[in-house]
Amino acid sequence: HLLFPMMEWPIIYDVRTRPTELSSFSGTRDLQYVNMSLRVLYRPNVSHLPVILRKYGTDYDRRILPSIINETLKSVVAMYNAEQLTTQREEVSLRIKRDLMERAEEFHIGIQDVAITHLEFSKEFSKAVEDKQIAQQDSEQAKFLVHLAMQEKQSKIIAAEGEAKAAQLIGDAMRHNPVFAELRRIEAARHVAETLSNSHNRIFLDSNSLLMNMLTDFVSDESVTRINK
Repeated sequence: HLLFPMMEWPIIYDVRTRPTELSSFSGTRDLQYVNMSLRVLYRPNVSHLPVILRKYGTDYDRRILPSIINETLKSVVAMYNAEQLTTQREEVSLRIKRDLMERAEEFHIGIQDVAITHLEFSKEFSKAVEDKQIAQQDSEQAKFLVHLAMQEKQSKIIAAEGEAKAAQLIGDAMRHNPVFAELRRIEAARHVAETLSNSHNRIFLDSNSLLMNMLTDFVSDESVTRINK
C-alpha cells in the first residue's frame, strides 16, 4: 500500500488465535459461591479490523474480553447448583462457550474454544461435601455388614438343619439296621485304638473303654447274636 509520510502509518494487528484466562467469583443457584477460571481462545474478525481499531483500539482484547467473560460466567453459573457444576462440567462449559460466542460477536471477536481450568467452592461447602461422602461410605459399609451377617446367619441355619437331618438319618439307621450300628461301633473303637497307640504311655482298656458295648444301646441281644454268627 502507498502511504503518505507523516500522515499515514501502518498498524499491525495479530490475527492469530490467542489464549486468555480469567477467574470469576460467582454465586450458584443454591446460593453457594464458586471460584471458576476460564481459558478462552479468541481472534479478531479480520473483515472488521477497521471498526475494531476505530472503536476499541489495538488493545481491544484487554478492554472487551474481561468484562464479557465475567458477565457470561456469572449468568451461566447462576443457572446451576453447586452439585451440577461438578457433575455436568462439560455441559456448563458448552453453555458458557455458546453464550460467550454470541456476546463477543457484537464486538467482532471470534471465540474459538472455551475450557474450565479451575473450579473451587467455599471451604464450608467443601467440608459439607466431604462429610456427605463419609456418611455415604459409612452407610454402604453398614449395609455390607448387615448383608454379611444375614448370609452368615443363613449359613448357620442351613448347617444346623443339615446336622439335624444327618443325626436323624443316623438314628433311624441304627434303630432299623443293626449292621450299621455294628460298623459305627467298630469305627469308634478303631479311632480310640489309633489315638492311644500313638501315646508313649501303657494303657489297659476293656471293651467299655473302647466303646465296644455301643451296639447294645441300639439293638437287642438277639440281633447281636445274629450279627456275630
